[in-house]
Amino acid sequence: MVKLISILLFSSLCLLNGQTFSKNEINEWTTRAQNVTIIRDNYGVPHIYGKTDADVVFGLMYTQCEDDFNRVEENYLDALGRLSESLGENYFYQDARARMYADTLLAKNNYLRSPTWLKALLDGFASGINYYLYKNPNVKPKILYRFEPWMPLLFTEGSIGGNITIIPIQGIKDFYEGNGIGYHVPKLPEWEQEPSGSNGFAIAPELTKNGYPLLLINPHTSFYFRTEVHLVSEEGLNTYGAVTWGQFFVYQGFNDKCGWMHTSSAADVADEYLETVEKRGKDYFYLYEGKWIPVKTRKEVIYFQTKNGKISREITLYFTHHGPIIARKDGKWVSIRMMTEQIDALAQSFLRTKTEDVKSFEKVMKLNTNSSNNTVFADNSGNIAYWHGNFMPKRNLDYNWNGLLDGTTSNTEWKGFHKVKELVRIINPANGWIQNCNSDPFTASGKFSPERKKYPNYMAPDEENFRGVAALRILENVKGNWTLDSLVKAAFNPFLPGFAKIIPDLLRVYKGDLSTSFTDPLKELSAWNFERDSLSVATTLAIFYGENIMEIARVKSGYGAKSMLNLETYVLNNLLETDKKAAFEKAINQLTSQFGTWRTTWGEINRFQRISAGIRPEFNDDLESLPVGFTSSAWGSLAAFGSKTQAGTKKRYGTLGNSFVAVVEFGPKINAHSIVTGGSSSDLNSRHFNDQSLRYTRGQFKKVHFYKNEVETNAAKTYHP
Repeated sequence: MVKLISILLFSSLCLLNGQTFSKNEINEWTTRAQNVTIIRDNYGVPHIYGKTDADVVFGLMYTQCEDDFNRVEENYLDALGRLSESLGENYFYQDARARMYADTLLAKNNYLRSPTWLKALLDGFASGINYYLYKNPNVKPKILYRFEPWMPLLFTEGSIGGNITIIPIQGIKDFYEGNGIGYHVPKLPEWEQEPSGSNGFAIAPELTKNGYPLLLINPHTSFYFRTEVHLVSEEGLNTYGAVTWGQFFVYQGFNDKCGWMHTSSAADVADEYLETVEKRGKDYFYLYEGKWIPVKTRKEVIYFQTKNGKISREITLYFTHHGPIIARKDGKWVSIRMMTEQIDALAQSFLRTKTEDVKSFEKVMKLNTNSSNNTVFADNSGNIAYWHGNFMPKRNLDYNWNGLLDGTTSNTEWKGFHKVKELVRIINPANGWIQNCNSDPFTASGKFSPERKKYPNYMAPDEENFRGVAALRILENVKGNWTLDSLVKAAFNPFLPGFAKIIPDLLRVYKGDLSTSFTDPLKELSAWNFERDSLSVATTLAIFYGENIMEIARVKSGYGAKSMLNLETYVLNNLLETDKKAAFEKAINQLTSQFGTWRTTWGEINRFQRISAGIRPEFNDDLESLPVGFTSSAWGSLAAFGSKTQAGTKKRYGTLGNSFVAVVEFGPKINAHSIVTGGSSSDLNSRHFNDQSLRYTRGQFKKVHFYKNEVETNAAKTYHP
């Protein structure tokens, strides 16, 4: 199914080896640049002002390229299914997965079909990047020497790849290489799944000191995955927040009237089908409603880099009416169906940044194309709200939609889509607060949450997690007088509920054991209050023990990647004392072996370091780094910090977790504070490369400059693109 075609010289791909733009294009861009003013503030954050929304998009893409062109380009190589051209054959099946949906002919056609306002934004996108390349001929793209206006239609949500990332690459490889291994989903422990997490809190005005609603925006992503921007046009755009490199809309942020925070959702937005397939001659047919229908095919040629130049491989992709074939299971093929509406998805992502209140936000949500997110919301009218998912197909309740479905019958087809008002939805709950931490939506407002029994199972299969437990512990015990400062304090609350039961359980196991050689470390744990701290030895002991005991529970229970709360229950009720002693002894041995003593503070091990400007950062124990008290969100740390040892290191270095974090007060004037990982620039020589690092590790926010007078007061540089 995959055929090696030929070894080609790079030049034979007909790719430009330099930026070549027409005189008319350059004149048009130069004129447009005069309509755009960029003000970089004292932290390098770009505040972009333009006559039209499209002018602002032009300026936004220019500033993104200034700050990190490499990430802009790579995100589009990912979306286009062309990563292999830059990174090599290991990315072949990631590209193949992207090509299942990255139909460039469809994207070009959808660009032509787009409404006038959206087409103008798409043109501004391409013009802004191409103008940057024209102005900076020293910048050498890896592959993309010209950006086209249809490209963002392949990259419509805030996450690279959108929902296709739920498709296991290994299943695609197994199927298309014909090795018969079959369908399987990788199972990772939760402490290795940090990018799936985010936190959002909304506090109603009756609970705040100043009488204005508050919003916490706390996405967890790979570090440097998004940048912080402010976009203002004379057409009513005035939004501030996090934008993913290469996109032209604020993904999580606020305008002068409302704010929105997205958390990743487990709402069932995609379905996998078992297809009964027969081969007849050279062609394949699949059974549907008693008829044999030809399997559709599409040939894709994927180039990948080698030390001897570029090699191309051809792959024939297969499709049923449900979608692409992504795996095999028990002799049948597995297809997948998911949201593929390019125009509406991109339109919704941009239009929500110009909403004013709950009513207008819900109107935009009626496009029903936000397929990966929950939303926590607040506005300056005093409303707070929550929606669990958005794109939600209606299904026949006689079937289990969490498993593989029978692809031969129409009974498993989607029956239209749920309206926004039919979603798991909370607006202005009586308790005055809402939280979601990728957790159970039926606890989002405590006892005032929606009732699970009123909704189909496929709508909200999310499980509770320790961050949700931590959030409820805070919100249910604070009755009022919330401020921005107390919201920041809540967002960085040090309590780790993931250890509140398993550590006392471990101490009970050793109680009365006079022969133990672990008396001192056990004393350290017995005095611990379950609060993480960079200076805490107990935090270190708990984390090393926790990882060991949860892994034993994972293997023995067969739970795989299930919730940590499930594993906690298994540890407490099913594991033997010998398991727990073995896990603790292993933790002591690990620390002694790696660091010379078990008495090692968490901050000595857990570090933040930014010493390289590459997309794939480097780490070095011998170079400067900062101690970090945060932990993996798996243990309930609301301030998430996913760290692990890197190549050649003993210490653990963070690569994902808290990224852009903001708190916002929606009064007569916006009052907001924010922090980002490291700094706003990816230029190693820029003073904004690391100027927020210390603040980041301490949870110390900077003031957001939102109004023109304060932006100008704090301006470090003002210019046109």
